[in-house]
Amino acid sequence: MTKLFKLKLIALAISSTLITACGDAETNIVEKDPIEVPDDGHDHGDGGDHGDEYTIDSLGRLAILAGDSNEANFFDLDDNELLDTFTLTNDSNTLSSSPDFRYAVIASRAQDYLGFIDGGLWREDHGAHLHDYEQSPEFSSYELTSGSRPTHLVKHDGKLAVFYDGDAASGTTASVEVLTDNDITNATATLPGISYDINMHGVAEPRGEHLLATIRRDDAQSTSNAKILPDQVGVYHFHDGEYELEQTLELTCPDLHGAAQNHDYVAFGCSDGVLLAHQHDDEYHAEKVANIAAVGDLRIGSIYGHEGSETFIGVASGHGGGPAVIVSINPAKAEMEEFEWQLADGASAISYSFSANGEHFLVLDSLGFLNVLEAHAHDGHIHWELTGQVDITQEDVTTMPEGMKFSMTVAQNGQFAYVADPIAQHVVQVHLEDLEIEGELELTFPPAAITWLGIAQEEEHDHVH
Repeated sequence: MTKLFKLKLIALAISSTLITACGDAETNIVEKDPIEVPDDGHDHGDGGDHGDEYTIDSLGRLAILAGDSNEANFFDLDDNELLDTFTLTNDSNTLSSSPDFRYAVIASRAQDYLGFIDGGLWREDHGAHLHDYEQSPEFSSYELTSGSRPTHLVKHDGKLAVFYDGDAASGTTASVEVLTDNDITNATATLPGISYDINMHGVAEPRGEHLLATIRRDDAQSTSNAKILPDQVGVYHFHDGEYELEQTLELTCPDLHGAAQNHDYVAFGCSDGVLLAHQHDDEYHAEKVANIAAVGDLRIGSIYGHEGSETFIGVASGHGGGPAVIVSINPAKAEMEEFEWQLADGASAISYSFSANGEHFLVLDSLGFLNVLEAHAHDGHIHWELTGQVDITQEDVTTMPEGMKFSMTVAQNGQFAYVADPIAQHVVQVHLEDLEIEGELELTFPPAAITWLGIAQEEEHDHVH
């Protein structure tokens, strides 16, 4: 039986790293100068090994949205400093990271707005060496405001696809824009993407020269029950600065919602199963994995994938929440299997994520437990099993501030997850291998959302077969 880990903060107070920030107007900001390249008068373009003089060893930074104001706070995870606080343009925002984790992405769907804050840590490839930079956070003047209702933001392999739903009431249509961290840095005026002739609640997955994006057909043709949801997937190829539709997958995907990809496949959630797109050169082959009995009348509306994982994780739930069924999808075998582990009675999932290297799958629940699962191969099949749980709060979860919840982000340079607790007004650092809380970041506000920023570590993946 898997050993259950329940770690209370009170038991770890002595060993925890306390990170304190006063957060008021008198906070002293530590501004860091950019890392300078040593100039020794020699040409280093010979491809030789010049050591680590150009690289930075850093835990990264944490961007945190306040739940009681429209402010974004940036913390340095190395020297325990509050670096800066920014007042946001809008009151209602979501928080995520840019493709290479340099920028915090601030999205306000109702205001048709995307803004960016430079976290101040990034890496450039200079050919002969990798060059890291460290500066103070800075609000970017670059904004995306031309699309209507930015909703699904999908990152993959250095690109971010922003899907704008459009709005029937105002007569605006759906669209997609694709950008990189360099586009944000250089304030690229015109981004490649797709313009539709109808609104839809869709999604797009960037994949090399291709963009797999949803297609909404005429309501009379659509197999979706909710007609705003698309039921087809198109393969768009990047040519001469534009994405052109080159292929429409032959299989339909009713009520399409949720998408993810790994090294070989792109998966889309449908009301009758999961649509898989497998790339063969410039062509994509499609097949459907039908829902298993455990899914019942629910729909797999959220899918999670990772380059280092052979399987996808699907979450089947009703519209608006409620009970959920977690399944694994093995695309190579076209199989779907219910997790042996499911959430405890009374618990609902708050957040899901793969770890940075794809070895763990994390489920943060409403009772304050971080559930850590690992994949194991048995009789030619891959099964996800619970490795342990970390109890991240001492508080009474029934006292959660109205409209708030726990939130989670995963570091991309090591085995750490960060979980924010609005009741206790702090963030805990969890080591995923040891299943221990190793640090605590005290706040002066309830955290509404968090995201990790910094220099991601390149991973070499050992796939579980």
